[in-house]
Amino acid sequence: MNFAALDFETADSGADSACQLGVVRVEDGRIVAQENRYIRPPRQTFLFTYIHGITWERVAKEKTFAQLWPELSPLFAGTDFLAAHNASFDRRVLETCCAKAGHDMPPAPFLCTVKLARRAWNLRPTKLHNVCDHLGLKLKHHDALSDALACANIVLAAEREGFLLQPLLS
Repeated sequence: MNFAALDFETADSGADSACQLGVVRVEDGRIVAQENRYIRPPRQTFLFTYIHGITWERVAKEKTFAQLWPELSPLFAGTDFLAAHNASFDRRVLETCCAKAGHDMPPAPFLCTVKLARRAWNLRPTKLHNVCDHLGLKLKHHDALSDALACANIVLAAEREGFLLQPLLS
């Protein structure tokens, strides 16, 4: 099974305001690639610096999503699914950024690791740090690569325990 785990950090409430993207590619149960990229969003307004620590000054000279996507899209090629914690958020950001940049969205379905943790281990609450604590995973929360690594390892843990992922894909 091949999949990519991803996590976005956003500058403001707009789904087009991605300012960091972490991607982890998994092939046959092994992490084979990791990327952590900062992104220059379309606006200089940063409402969520208090959460992730990213500022306009940090990303002002970075590539836009439109410029960056051709470099990162190969990480998503041939994947069976994409995994994210609270996948509806990351899906919306990816869809919006791809649409505004004129790039195709990866065709793979999404797997939400919130739903996975609830079904596989009956966990509540299921914030990312709760699931990581339960599984003994390291986490630097709201760092996109750390969050994506955590998602990849949550999927791998469920897979090792024989949990069927297929019913959770959407």
